[in-house]
Formats: sequence, C-alpha cells, structure tokens
Amino acid sequence: MGQVVRMEEPHRSAAVAVRFERSELSRLLSLYSIRVSRGEWRDYAIDLGSGRAVFSIFRTALDRPIFTISKIVRQGRVACWEVAAGVKTVLRADTLDEALAAFDRRLRLVAALDQGPPLSGAGA
Repeated sequence: MGQVVRMEEPHRSAAVAVRFERSELSRLLSLYSIRVSRGEWRDYAIDLGSGRAVFSIFRTALDRPIFTISKIVRQGRVACWEVAAGVKTVLRADTLDEALAAFDRRLRLVAALDQGPPLSGAGA
C-alpha cells in the first residue's frame, strides 16, 4: 500500500527533480548541431529524472549513446556535470563550460608536406 503525503508538506525523502535550464539546453544543442553538420553525430535523447538530467548523443539512432552529458544534483546542492563515453567517465566538472571543453579538439603539429608549386591564383 502507498504512503499518503500531504501536498502542503514537502516530502523529505523525495529526490530532487533535475532539469536543464534554457541556457544549458541551448549550449548542448549548439554543440550537437556543430557535430551533426560535420557528420559526426546523428541523434540525441534527453532523460530527465530524480537527481540527474542526461543529454545522450548517438552516432545512429539504433546505437547506444557514444557520449552522455549529465547534470547531477544531490540533496539540493549545486549541480555538477559529468561527461561519459559509453560506461567510462571522461570528465567531472563544476560548470557546463568545463564539461563541454572535453569536446574541444586539441590542435597538434602536423609535418608539412612537399606541395610543389602553388595553384594558379592561390596567393601569388
């Protein structure tokens, strides 16, 4: 049998319902749209629940998520962010900006190739 809870009294044992704020969702969808335009990602899902909100990224609609970005709130405290690749946690961060930095491509030095003469009209 269920437990009766008076609506005017907060239920202390209930977990905090976590949602993405509009600005957070905008940042997540912005990153998603950039990666879709590059052909890297194809689909996403949003799961909202008690204690955590998850933005899952898929390569195809039938796969498991290749990345998840989770907003986690415990006992009403300030949210923390977690980025995971499959089941492996890649990064834990205090802000969304720090979490999304995990997706920045790092520049690396590439050896120059012998290219021969410049193409016609190319900066001559």
